[in-house]
Amino acid sequence: MAFNMYLPTRTLFGAGMLNELHNQNLPGKKAMIVITNGKSAKVNGYLARLKEQLKMANVETVVFDKVQANPLKSIAMAGATYSKENNCDFIVARGGGSVMDASKAIAMMATNGGDLWDYVHGGSGKGMPLPNKPLPIVAITTTAGTGSEVDQYGVVTHDNNNEKIGVGGIDELFPVLAIVDPELMVSVPPKYTAYQGFDALFHSVEGYISKFSNQMSDMYALTAIENVAKNLEEVVKNGSDIKAREKVAFGSTLSGYVMVVGAVTSQHSLEHAMSAYHHELPHGAGLIMLSKAFFTHFINKHVCDDRFVKMAKVMGMEDAKEPMDFIVALEKLIEDCGVADLKMSDYGITPDEFETLARNAKDTMGGLFLCDRATLSVDDCVEILKNAYR
Repeated sequence: MAFNMYLPTRTLFGAGMLNELHNQNLPGKKAMIVITNGKSAKVNGYLARLKEQLKMANVETVVFDKVQANPLKSIAMAGATYSKENNCDFIVARGGGSVMDASKAIAMMATNGGDLWDYVHGGSGKGMPLPNKPLPIVAITTTAGTGSEVDQYGVVTHDNNNEKIGVGGIDELFPVLAIVDPELMVSVPPKYTAYQGFDALFHSVEGYISKFSNQMSDMYALTAIENVAKNLEEVVKNGSDIKAREKVAFGSTLSGYVMVVGAVTSQHSLEHAMSAYHHELPHGAGLIMLSKAFFTHFINKHVCDDRFVKMAKVMGMEDAKEPMDFIVALEKLIEDCGVADLKMSDYGITPDEFETLARNAKDTMGGLFLCDRATLSVDDCVEILKNAYR
């Protein structure tokens, strides 16, 4: 029953919570707002609303609007330089997982010299300790997927050597404040709502079958799985349903807690390798492609049969008795959410890459393989990729 729990982020959760930002104890007087290189934040008026809230709190702002779907090291370094040039004393990450991931890397490098990869553990990273505390972060999530608004990690891709890897992991990178407002999520298109929802789901599914699951992470994981699984279809089909959005967002934030109190597994390592080589692949889409083959592998190993049955039940299959019932429930949810036709081949992935992807996953994010209840070899990873391939 042992667990290590440290969740220091103040979280404002619920519809309309962005309107409370100006009343909060913010960590500075000049903020760099980080957003994507897309148009939605500006076109939909979300950026203007955020600026107004910060103005009401007597906070000056500048905007860094260059973050891509899979954030690159070069963009994180550029953001850090921009923050220094403008003398910003904290960061407001407004967006989905990519923005929050990039913001954590920017926060690290805004107060430290050298290169981001000097402080990365794994791959070609030098694994050096971070000399100075990063800038404080306020995370305003506009998607229900990563849970990054309440954890201390980011994921960044090296521009030149196909390494997509976790950065940070120190206590000072927990956002000081998170706002989870489902009203900010209604403009997410159905396809991406599904991708993000499955990312949230798999954080908790992986956490629940992880070797490092515990009583506390189990509590969060099962509640997250139930909320996402029972509401994601409705949100995909009717994005303006705030009540359903709220429940999926709740599951996503809980899945962030799962990653802090417990740990995810190598499914995430395998997907990071896929999108490290194919930057246009959305993370959630890659996870969906892998999911049935990945979880079937562990079901066949009988490492935690009871846990797969329990997940099937909370997903709505109340008469579940066999571990494979989880795969049945998962397939139904994938079909109901309209993402059953995803193919690796559509993103340029070919079978001759499988060994390269497997080795990349183990070399860059090998730590997550230690969380699996049965050891995966390179050959096992290749077999999973083969079984998932279309």
